[in-house]
Amino acid sequence: MNRKYSHIFFDLDNTLWDFEKNSKKAMEETFAFFKLDKNTEFDLFFEIYSKHNTELWENYRNNGIGKKELTKKRFENTFTELEICGIDPVVMNGHYLKVMPKQKQLNDGVMETLRYLKEKKYLLFIITNGFRDVQHEKLISSGLNSFFSKMFISEEVKTPKPGLKIFEYAVKSSNAKKAKSIMIGDDWKVDVLGALNFGMDAVYFQKNPELDFQELSFNDVNTGQFYKIGSIQQLKNIL
Repeated sequence: MNRKYSHIFFDLDNTLWDFEKNSKKAMEETFAFFKLDKNTEFDLFFEIYSKHNTELWENYRNNGIGKKELTKKRFENTFTELEICGIDPVVMNGHYLKVMPKQKQLNDGVMETLRYLKEKKYLLFIITNGFRDVQHEKLISSGLNSFFSKMFISEEVKTPKPGLKIFEYAVKSSNAKKAKSIMIGDDWKVDVLGALNFGMDAVYFQKNPELDFQELSFNDVNTGQFYKIGSIQQLKNIL
């Protein structure tokens, strides 16, 4: 055990729970349920939806829109661009959010690594941007819930990552010390820079090996040490 750390905070989506695979599978089921194959090809629909969803989530993280607008507009904007009529975007979003958290695909090595960390007596937590009901169901469906003492969700804390408030709230609520805490996530800006700017060490899980690490911005990093891994299993070399 790396005695420098006692409390480990994980991001959920794409770090542990394979959001890319799970969300696509859930959308395939939703697409079929609403019989949208009569209107367009699934791959095109998912591409357009993903574009709008990403833009809206960025706006949400910047406090530009709320949850209700995000969940409606990501489908509404997709329908508009693809000229699809007759489907209520709110109804489709509701169906999608019922199907999506039931998906169980985790990144390679997640269970093995979490068991290792628990055996080493680390205290494990999650800090996630997302919606309360969905994130809790993901943990239960995938079997992750037994590893974590608590999950801190942006919707409940009222501040999404990379805002400092959510990191501060998580650390204080966990009876942790900032100097003995570390954040692990796949998003350089949201997870790693957010933690570093709070003054907490971080691990960057670089899922995309083609991304040039030198292109990442190091501006405004106040303090803290960070590590880079290409797989979750590599945490064993650090912790």
